[in-house]
Amino acid sequence: MAAVMLQGTGSDVGKSVLVAGLCRLLTNRGMKVLPFKPQNMSNNAAVTADGGEIGRAQALQAVACRAPLSVDMNPVLLKPQSDCSAQVVVHGKVQGTLGAEYYRSRKGELLEAVMASYHRLRAASDIVVVEGAGSPAEINLRAGDIANMGFARAANVPVVLVGDIDRGGVIASIVGTKAVLDPKDSAMIRGFLINKFRGDVALFDDGYTAIRQRTGWEGLGVIPWIAAARALPAEDAVTLQTPDAGGGGLFEIAFPMLSRIANFDDFDPLANEPGVRLTMVPPGTPIPATASLIIIPGTKATIADLKFLRAQGWDIDIAAHVRRGGRVLGICGGYQMLGRTIADPAGLEGAPEAVAGLGLLPVDTVMQADKTLRDVSGISVMDGLPFRGYEIHSGTTSGSARPLLRMSDGRDEGALSPDGRVAGCYIHGLFNLAAQRRGWIDGVSNDVDQDVAVDAALDELSAKLEKHVAVDRLLAIAGEAL
Repeated sequence: MAAVMLQGTGSDVGKSVLVAGLCRLLTNRGMKVLPFKPQNMSNNAAVTADGGEIGRAQALQAVACRAPLSVDMNPVLLKPQSDCSAQVVVHGKVQGTLGAEYYRSRKGELLEAVMASYHRLRAASDIVVVEGAGSPAEINLRAGDIANMGFARAANVPVVLVGDIDRGGVIASIVGTKAVLDPKDSAMIRGFLINKFRGDVALFDDGYTAIRQRTGWEGLGVIPWIAAARALPAEDAVTLQTPDAGGGGLFEIAFPMLSRIANFDDFDPLANEPGVRLTMVPPGTPIPATASLIIIPGTKATIADLKFLRAQGWDIDIAAHVRRGGRVLGICGGYQMLGRTIADPAGLEGAPEAVAGLGLLPVDTVMQADKTLRDVSGISVMDGLPFRGYEIHSGTTSGSARPLLRMSDGRDEGALSPDGRVAGCYIHGLFNLAAQRRGWIDGVSNDVDQDVAVDAALDELSAKLEKHVAVDRLLAIAGEAL
């Protein structure tokens, strides 16, 4: 049994994608591989078979391993609700909401849960590929750390450091990490990888040598910019900062970028459509009148983001869009916003309160502590097109609207306005099946289901890593784990 951990010189250097690629590469070599991330912070979550939730990056990595999702793959998940607090999920279940300072003081208590999960995965696999969080160079967070070196040293897992050359300063970021680390932490790092290189790799030979000389760490490869990675679900909302995406087609879909947006990979199948223009609307920008469909996405804090939506004037834009005959879809928190009222009597998202919704669907929502977590499938009520996805939400929504979907177990789900132009549901992943996607975007879609496209992208990523990474040397390093 073996293990190796990829840590980064910073956030968004490509750790999640590289772990997924390595998981697929080693799986294709015939090994039993499992992914692991001790602690994740993301509002993008996936549902496990046993009714828990983990970060969607670990869900993708499990797919890369061709393994079922398990709460052990991400034992601690933090889901930010405000700038100062986050919901804490341990082994797939909500344990409460903690402020930043209080959580920092309790991180060490969670190490036991982390280690228990790691040892279970280790016993069930040939190799565990571990992903760090942020950067070990954030030495202000080192005390009680369970995400990077705190875990690596507790589990004695060797580390490979990843630097992103596309953002610039990669030599300084890797050498600087060495400079600020405690010597015992630095000793855990066995090698480094350069990620997202564009152009002739030979141009970086001198830089590669300089890093080796200044750190004493072994170079394990320079990985080129891999286009296939764009077909994989993104986990961090930083990827949404580009205002426009998609194929630039005639069918325009707009979605407002809420402050606590969650599970935004719902939009990935739409962004990859050649006939669709997906417009991400940043704060302070009106929703374009040219849009055919507006989608209000999920959010970790529905009432707060409804207030945020109104502060941008998007409620006025949405009302005008409906008057013009446009269509609106709300997913999860977006569905709750479309109703008449949202009540949070227990103060789960903040102070107890009840607010008026957008009033576009005759439904009302009450927030509840119990969270719904399950995979689902079924058909659209209007056209009988199949869907497959998952629910991950707090609160119940009820009212007099006709249902949008019918579950395979016979339950009705969601709501549809009398004219059929405004709809909402709790289902994430609604657009993953090509048939369902076609029903929403007027037949301009392709015929590829999202899981098929993701699987092909993982194989392409694996092939690239096989060529550009010293995989056998990486496996030798992984074999050093106790």
